[in-house]
Amino acid sequence: MTVDSRTMSRRNFLGLAAGTAAGLALAGCGSSGPNDTSGGGGGGGGSGASYWFLTGPPGEQIRQASVDRFNQANPDTKITSTKFQNDAYKTKIKTAIGAGQAPTIIWGWGGGGLRSYVEANQVEDLTSWFAENAAVKDRLFQSSFGAATIDGKIYAMPAETVQPIVLYWNKEVFDKIGAQPPQSWGDIMSLVPKFNDAGVAPISLGGQSRWTNMMWLEFLFDRIGGPEVFQAVFDGEKDAWSNPASIEGLTKAQELIKANGFVKGFSSITADSNADQALLYTGKAAMMLHGTWTYGNMAEAGGDFVSGGNLGWMNFPPVEGGKGDPTNTVGNPGQYLSISSKATDAEKETAKKFFSTAVLSDAEVKEWLDNGAVPIVNGADGQIGSSKDADFLKFVYGIASNAKVFAQSWDQALSPTAAEKLLDNIAKLFQLSITPQQFANNMNQVIGQ
Repeated sequence: MTVDSRTMSRRNFLGLAAGTAAGLALAGCGSSGPNDTSGGGGGGGGSGASYWFLTGPPGEQIRQASVDRFNQANPDTKITSTKFQNDAYKTKIKTAIGAGQAPTIIWGWGGGGLRSYVEANQVEDLTSWFAENAAVKDRLFQSSFGAATIDGKIYAMPAETVQPIVLYWNKEVFDKIGAQPPQSWGDIMSLVPKFNDAGVAPISLGGQSRWTNMMWLEFLFDRIGGPEVFQAVFDGEKDAWSNPASIEGLTKAQELIKANGFVKGFSSITADSNADQALLYTGKAAMMLHGTWTYGNMAEAGGDFVSGGNLGWMNFPPVEGGKGDPTNTVGNPGQYLSISSKATDAEKETAKKFFSTAVLSDAEVKEWLDNGAVPIVNGADGQIGSSKDADFLKFVYGIASNAKVFAQSWDQALSPTAAEKLLDNIAKLFQLSITPQQFANNMNQVIGQ
């Protein structure tokens, strides 16, 4: 890990809660990408700029619409966009940045990945720009700047929405067996055999994507031991993964797997294909732990599943005897746009104009709201009432605004090196090929990297 606790305070990492709103955006789904729109996606030339971002509804369309509006208003300094699926993007952007060939505007998640770019001098310091454009900064949730800030300096423009992870359930499937939504970890475990007996997978999971498995561990660690458990890892404390609460969380995850809690063959299901969501809305699975960004796709692809009121949602329940506050959540406190330090001065100016005039413009805010999201703009919650998704939006707003702690997803908080090791070991843990103690031993070896 490269995040230094002396410069990234506990408040920045863990205090991403009070006074915030939340919503959904894309976190990885869609077509087979990359998909190039209106030109190439390289470093560009002249005074225009290039922009890489993710595919999939509704985020792809909203991002492209902002680019189109900007290009219409600025015909002499147009932005070209190139789109990638989530997993492909993570590989492509790291390679491009490492080769000094990044797009002008770099879409990302902040945190450890951004720190690696900063340490390699590949992204612009935006601190003075935000000081000169206070109105731009003041419009956005203050909490969103934590993952954009490295060593006290801002290197990214917070964008889009806050995305907590929530527990979804299919109301029709629950009604068929007379079950109620789980109010504790024990309830989840007791529901598993009931759904299996009814021929329904208890929990959908796109396990091949690995980070989807991680969400279960993030909540188990928090609910059992509180946010301090992962904070110790984040801070680089020796043997932090061996915390008794960590071992207990890892053990409970494997107990759920051994009880056939997840859909058969989960380790071959991908999140990018949205197959995990389809299992839920077609009634083949009863529950799914996933980001709020999935709501928009389920509403679009699931027929009348969402509009008919068959989708349920809740914060992750407490674990019996656990120390964690059940209001805590985890996920993405925002998405982040950086500017490549290798871009020309003209391209950088175009990017900054895009930040100040197009990113989270009034038109974009409305589009996020219309697609079941609350963007990270102060006062956006005032527009929720007229949305067809008002119930969900109010729920998500409440989750994020009431959370004592809103922690950043592990694989985004850690350095890319540590995150890859983490995801690899999580996959092994969920395949039951390593024990909880072996997981802890393996991860302790990369603390501080």
